[in-house]
Amino acid sequence: QVQLVESGGGLVQAGGSLRLSCAASGIIFSDNAVGWYRQAPGKERELVARIRSSGSTYYKDSVKGRFTISRDNAKTTLYLQMNSLKPEDTAMYYCGLAGYWGQGTQVTVSS
Repeated sequence: QVQLVESGGGLVQAGGSLRLSCAASGIIFSDNAVGWYRQAPGKERELVARIRSSGSTYYKDSVKGRFTISRDNAKTTLYLQMNSLKPEDTAMYYCGLAGYWGQGTQVTVSS
């Protein structure tokens, strides 16, 4: 049974930082690309950042230079370091792996 459990969200002022974590179980984590997605109210879910098994990364343009995705295969955990947060980053953040999704963690950035 695949489980993805996100944590680390919260309320932060603009310019602040948060670090999200996604703990995976029930799947060979190291073999898979894994990504962070977000969904704001009334909007579609979008890919924020992705890291492949090789370690290569992709970032949505609006988060480049502010967000850093990383993975620890030994801990089967995905991370997203978010710096210089903006109100437009407010959303529910999800990790996605091989078609599976976590329950999400809310990030709210106040202006």
